[in-house]
Amino acid sequence: MSRRRTTGVIAGVLTIGAVAAAVTVINLPATESGDGTTSSGPAETADVTKQTLIDRESHPGTLGHGDTSTVAARESGTLTALPASGAVIIRGKPLYRLDNKPVPLLYGTLPAYRTLQPGVEGADVLQFEKNLRALGYTGFTVDDEYTSATAEAVEDWQDDLGLSETGRVGTGQIAYGKGQVRVDSLSSEAGAVVQPGTELFKTTGTTMVATVALDVDDQRLARKGAAVEVEMPDGSTAAGKITGVETVVEPGQGNEEDTTKIEVTVAFAKTPKGLDEAAVAVGFVASQRPDVLTVPVAALLALAEGGYGLEVVESGATRIVAVETGLFADGRVEVSGDGIRPGVKVGMPS
Repeated sequence: MSRRRTTGVIAGVLTIGAVAAAVTVINLPATESGDGTTSSGPAETADVTKQTLIDRESHPGTLGHGDTSTVAARESGTLTALPASGAVIIRGKPLYRLDNKPVPLLYGTLPAYRTLQPGVEGADVLQFEKNLRALGYTGFTVDDEYTSATAEAVEDWQDDLGLSETGRVGTGQIAYGKGQVRVDSLSSEAGAVVQPGTELFKTTGTTMVATVALDVDDQRLARKGAAVEVEMPDGSTAAGKITGVETVVEPGQGNEEDTTKIEVTVAFAKTPKGLDEAAVAVGFVASQRPDVLTVPVAALLALAEGGYGLEVVESGATRIVAVETGLFADGRVEVSGDGIRPGVKVGMPS
């Protein structure tokens, strides 16, 4: 007489060393063999594997060029030329023209705050001389002293720019940026009469970045230097790294309270092509377990007395092994238990 496939509560007894433990398994089916006998082997199996489990947590973000910076006039005059929106400006090229005189971009983090001339010493001199040398001018020593030799090189530079050859550099004659900049949006127009402090346009960096606003509760995810995975609008993914973490306060609307956010900036290992601004999903590493034993989550059996077990298949026979579970990620789960090792086959309940 053949036996029907059954689904119910089956009692099994495990022996671990000299200790016998009763394990009750829920929803563990028997299978029927071709000759009418019942086999305890499952229809499908999976291997226990040793691998690194990574649990990712996805948050919405924005693809763009990052935060904007403002370029403002340093002197009064008539604005005679502005760059086009989207233009990229590199070292030595003019950001704008005031009274038809170019104001070139130089690289540095220290703003121009005094006139540079012979006899002046300091970090601002060193920063300027590095730029002058990078632009191809020589005959002076790159250090923190503005000498007569520096002034001679400046005269050559001013002559090339079409400026009066004074050998001095005023604060309104140059503008510093961390590197090359991209013009984001214009705030003024050619022909406008401006005063010191008048906003002319906004700039961004030239490389694409993703920005994410995390809740304070998710601050653990914002680890500078940590690797992330960014999902693009077309479903493709790109590798990235957290390069900036900043706490920002978003003003509340009306009677609402202000909200504190963790703003995360992600740089890409390879710059995405064909995209300007877009919504993306950023996958942060919430938890990671290297070199652990794992099985598909579907292989777990719920034990009546609590916890989980696996149906281990060995030499045509099966046994139920109680296991401890760890990290769940990507459809797999970290497990440990008696006889659980890489390559062991476990049943996949149908």
